[in-house]
Amino acid sequence: MTSDKQALPLYQGKVLPEWIDYNGHMNVAFYVLAFDKGTDALLEQLGMDEAYREREQCSVFTLEGHVNYLRELRLGEPFALTLQLLDYDAKRVHYFQHMYHAEQGFLAATTELIILHMDMRQRRSSPMPATVQAKLAALWEQQKTLPKPVQAGSVIGIRKK
Repeated sequence: MTSDKQALPLYQGKVLPEWIDYNGHMNVAFYVLAFDKGTDALLEQLGMDEAYREREQCSVFTLEGHVNYLRELRLGEPFALTLQLLDYDAKRVHYFQHMYHAEQGFLAATTELIILHMDMRQRRSSPMPATVQAKLAALWEQQKTLPKPVQAGSVIGIRKK
């Protein structure tokens, strides 16, 4: 796993049988599912858990996401997710997750996401509560000196020789 002590641990899991595809490894859709569990863990740490969503009638929508598949994970293999905050404002959070093999330590996949805070009654974006913004500010202070991940901001395409 990463030697970077400033990355925020998010979630740990194992590759389940139903996640395996015809190639004998974790299907692309389930990487997204695993990263979504990481997003849920982030929201809980920020105080935007299920109780918050019910009480405030607010949630988040994903605006954009990119996944890089770097090494395969196979049945039963453990993985761990970490988070790096890249940017945020009153309504949006831009972050990066690393998925590591939890025992062998190699980087299996990454995702870069932007989420938007939503008022579910209005179905419109709305500012996050001050308490959430304060937690994001504290996380930013902790992580602002981290180098930008190699895959962050990547563009898809075939490189011509």
